[in-house]
Amino acid sequence: MYKFSANVVKIILSLFGRINVYQKDNLPKAESYVIACTHTGWVDILWLGVATLPIEIHYMAKKELFQSKFTKWLMESLHAFPVDRENPGPSAIKTPRKLLKEGKVVGIFPSGTRSSEDVPLKRGAVTIAVHADVPIVPAAYVGPNNFKDLFKRKKPSIIYGEPIKLAEGVSKKEGMEVLMQQLDQAMNALHDQLKNK
Repeated sequence: MYKFSANVVKIILSLFGRINVYQKDNLPKAESYVIACTHTGWVDILWLGVATLPIEIHYMAKKELFQSKFTKWLMESLHAFPVDRENPGPSAIKTPRKLLKEGKVVGIFPSGTRSSEDVPLKRGAVTIAVHADVPIVPAAYVGPNNFKDLFKRKKPSIIYGEPIKLAEGVSKKEGMEVLMQQLDQAMNALHDQLKNK
């Protein structure tokens, strides 16, 4: 269902312009990982899934998207799992850790709510990656964010950075602070790199 849906989305989005994908070879080939991508609109979620094919991403999504039967079915068919952003419980960590242990890829948008402005990163991506002992692949998206932008035929682009991981011999507490800084710097640098292309 995921590949079918992603390919349908790819065909539809491609009508508005093809995506430029850079540095896809940075995606690890032999291990699970977390993709942490910039987030400014709903379109970037779709393009990230399309650009990463044939790899399937399991998205962390806000619980409100699972309230109706249709959207719940749609979210689950696209490998999304719910999280309560206001009161994240143990499942917010447990579910993605289980997926990563099974060798799957988890997609998280560390800026949380959509914003076109600089937003401090939330700790979820780093916390999950550290506790699951997997790398984080920073990514950035520049392009259309909504239907209006799509019809303006703004060119979409995605770039993947080099994986970052907790250094050996560093405590989780100390390491998470370092990783937060590294991830923030990497995502900002990738975003600037895309805007200058």
